[in-house]
Amino acid sequence: MENKNYNKALYEYLSGFITENRLGKFQENIQYRTRYITIVLEDIFQPHNASAVLRSADCLGIQDIHIIENENKYHVNPDVALGSSKWLTLIQYNKKNNNTQECILKLKKQGYKIIATSSHENDYNIDELPLDNKIALFFGTELHGLSPEVINNADSFVKIPMHGFTESFNISVSAAICMYSLTSRLRDSQIKWQLTETEKNDILVEWLKNSIKSSELIEADFKKKSVL
Repeated sequence: MENKNYNKALYEYLSGFITENRLGKFQENIQYRTRYITIVLEDIFQPHNASAVLRSADCLGIQDIHIIENENKYHVNPDVALGSSKWLTLIQYNKKNNNTQECILKLKKQGYKIIATSSHENDYNIDELPLDNKIALFFGTELHGLSPEVINNADSFVKIPMHGFTESFNISVSAAICMYSLTSRLRDSQIKWQLTETEKNDILVEWLKNSIKSSELIEADFKKKSVL
């Protein structure tokens, strides 16, 4: 069965294993999901910070999180993430020596502009960043910031206006502010930021799988019936 048709049929089948209220919540939330903006975390070494970013992304409807692991391995802090990771699409880069380059090349190929967050570059304030192209917003460690590779490949830089003595926000706070600003402006615009119907269906299937006990066995049974 063609993958598109398979996932559509699988969605209908798995829908029978959860309550109507929960399915209704899935169908409501998927309408607000977007891939027009994506978040990239480069070598974040504090699990609670990375997990807090995931939680904010889920709340604001950003579906994809790219996680670059060069020196530091990514770990979810369940007390902070509160299960948000199972509603997101996490793309991890940890197989090569230069995982940052792999991530940048992949995103550029998908049509994203590389946007580096930096308080030291005088470019756009976050609420002035143009939204005429898909955006991949990069965040680095609090100690060292983004790598030279991201800085050298960035299409633009953004910062959050500061009016105090402290140089920067905590990364999870910074990410939340940026995501809120961008998603609010995006949804008020005429830009087509919504997912395609195929993307919606594929994500809904993953949500169902993550919500249903023994979903692997149920899908295996579905495959047998599909073959018959």
